[in-house]
Amino acid sequence: MGRKKSRNTENITCRVKEFRLKKGWSQVELAANIDIRRQAVYDIESGRYLPNTAIALKLARVFGCRVEDLFVEQTQYHNELVHLIDNDEVPATRLVLGRVRDRLVGVPLKGAESIPFGLQPADGLLNPGQKSVRLLSHPNHIDKSIILMGCDPAFEILARHVSRMAPEARVHCSFASSHKALNRLSDGMTHLAGTHLHNEGKEESNVMVVKRKLSGMLCYVMGFSIMEEGLMVAQGNPLNIRGVADLAQPEVRFVNREGGAALRVLLDDHLHRAGILGEAINGYENEARSHREGAYRIACNVADAALGLRIIAEVFGLDFVPMAAARCDLVVPGDMMDHPTVKALLDVLQSSHLRNDIDAIAGYQSTAMGNTIAEVGP
Repeated sequence: MGRKKSRNTENITCRVKEFRLKKGWSQVELAANIDIRRQAVYDIESGRYLPNTAIALKLARVFGCRVEDLFVEQTQYHNELVHLIDNDEVPATRLVLGRVRDRLVGVPLKGAESIPFGLQPADGLLNPGQKSVRLLSHPNHIDKSIILMGCDPAFEILARHVSRMAPEARVHCSFASSHKALNRLSDGMTHLAGTHLHNEGKEESNVMVVKRKLSGMLCYVMGFSIMEEGLMVAQGNPLNIRGVADLAQPEVRFVNREGGAALRVLLDDHLHRAGILGEAINGYENEARSHREGAYRIACNVADAALGLRIIAEVFGLDFVPMAAARCDLVVPGDMMDHPTVKALLDVLQSSHLRNDIDAIAGYQSTAMGNTIAEVGP
């Protein structure tokens, strides 16, 4: 087999390494199982070339999957003239597109336009007594839906990409702190959970909390995004807030996050290192339950600073003071790996289209996306 990467391989995402790691095999062990050299396994996993049909079939057989599960084709799209609804001097990169007769129209995902507008349709209506529900959606439709709890706003983007790849699949995103999401996963109240705790020392905090909260469950911790976190402040930063030490100024009205939220833990760590007590900050006990709530209070001039993400500050027209970059991981229970919508979601995590979309968001990176961070066993 040749070693030169052909044009035909550029649009193919290879998932052999992901399947091999799930089996707990080394490259040498996989090579022995299908009777090829270890170097060939390395070249296949690195995307240097595609295996021939016989080897691809052997790989699918040993992993118990389909060939198309191992080698996912990424569709290439052409460029097309677009008409922007709002053509600002600095137009947004990310657009929602629709074709109006013969004209392709783009709605910029910028500012308030990047937050979904309108009410969502219900799948069912709760009956009196709160013990049963009257379905409005077909049961098959509900069976193909999954719930993802977490607080990364980009989960909505992931959900939309899943629907594009598998139109019958739905991912319902429900806002929750990392700890709450993992607690609900442990309780069997959600399919997937997102966590973005900050590392202390050399330990992976996301992995450690999964081990602690889900000790009796086989789980896979999958990388999703890296997002920039910090202080959202009023436009122009009129109080010249440059770090957590400036929050102790008496004129600063601060909005904290609820106890246990990853951003509050980050703040407390920064305050401890700066030798500042929480009670020295005006508003330390004043809590917001989401990034958007904190930003809204600043936009309404009832607060001067709040914890949040760079992208949320941008949406509300605020300035931003960076504090850290946190990796948000998806926690997938082992028994959910065969759910068709979870499978579609894992395929999407390997998609260049999702990566490009995430990388275009202010304060986001996709460098960890789709990586198996850890397998946590019972």
